[in-house]
Amino acid sequence: MAEKPQPVRVLYCPICSLPAEYCEFGPDFEKCKPWLIKNAPELYPDLVREANEKEADKVSDQLQSVGISDGGGAGSTASGDTSSSKKEEVKRLPGGKIKKKEKQEVIIEKVVRNKRKCITIVKGLDLFGVKLSDASKKLGKKFATGASVVKGPTEKEQIDVQGDISFDIVEFITDTWPDVPESAIFFIEDGRKVAVT
Repeated sequence: MAEKPQPVRVLYCPICSLPAEYCEFGPDFEKCKPWLIKNAPELYPDLVREANEKEADKVSDQLQSVGISDGGGAGSTASGDTSSSKKEEVKRLPGGKIKKKEKQEVIIEKVVRNKRKCITIVKGLDLFGVKLSDASKKLGKKFATGASVVKGPTEKEQIDVQGDISFDIVEFITDTWPDVPESAIFFIEDGRKVAVT
């Protein structure tokens, strides 16, 4: 006689009410992480490893702070200065990724669409403290074209100007906003970044 199949027991997350296997696709995965590490570590070994690394980092930071405060003297202040400068240079994002500091540069790119119509894209003006909505209005008035602020593929705002104005725009940018030096303006030609000469 064949053995009767047993029902499968499914472990549900009390936070998002999804099965534990599907928590990462739910709306509150960050809130679910502590529960998953405690109750379902075999499903998410990366989370367990990440939690262990964070614990190790916390312990090492505590040991360093205790060692620096116990040391007393000139040697301890020098080591304290180097650790604080390293913390200022490197910003860590969740997951251990390192955030790079953005370079202050304006990138001008010409995109051709429908074989003859051009769009000039201006990226990075906001890094110099320029308000993009005002800049798009000024560009539209100066070159008598449509100009708008849009989000680019990297989720950062950029200015799209209709028409090929890539060479005239450099002089206009440096005259209108003196904070933007000509050495910080670059063109993208054939996929390469080329400095303005």
